[in-house]
Amino acid sequence: MSQRTDNVRVRRTRKLLRDALIELIEERGFERLTVGEVTERAMVSRAAFYRNYRDKYHLVEQIFDEAMEALLCTMADEDEQPPIKRWVAFFEHVAEYRRLYGALLGKKGSSWFAAKMQSSLSNNIAHHLDSITTSGSLVATLLGGMFVQAIAWWLENERPLSPYEIATETARLASAVITEANRPSS
Repeated sequence: MSQRTDNVRVRRTRKLLRDALIELIEERGFERLTVGEVTERAMVSRAAFYRNYRDKYHLVEQIFDEAMEALLCTMADEDEQPPIKRWVAFFEHVAEYRRLYGALLGKKGSSWFAAKMQSSLSNNIAHHLDSITTSGSLVATLLGGMFVQAIAWWLENERPLSPYEIATETARLASAVITEANRPSS
């Protein structure tokens, strides 16, 4: 079999498994689903699953890594873009992958995924806050949690605000937290 044919087959298998995972999370919740259910829904053998992933957490981790890579690409050239444009790009990305984020951050989702996403966002925020606030780590952690909750709220409520509106609102709230963190204590 040629390398190209093999790559197409691997990509197809991974897509089927990911689609099945999202469907099952929406139906049953992440914690209750099994690898067997994912492979059955995807119509893929268990052997094919284990050639690609160690377990369901590894599958979610790979999805997360790819989604975060795509997210960071949308926010590339950050020094050239005003912060609000980066936030709008962030929420446009979330809207594009709404089914994935909605399943993983929703009521039936994965607390593991939510914690991983919060940690990733907090680390990214901390990198930007180093020169802005003296309590960067605490503020970054709070903002990371706020953004994960904002995403979950936005998706659970079927995106009642445009990406620009939700970006503006969360940026305003983040700015208030940063301003308060920088206020001298009495």
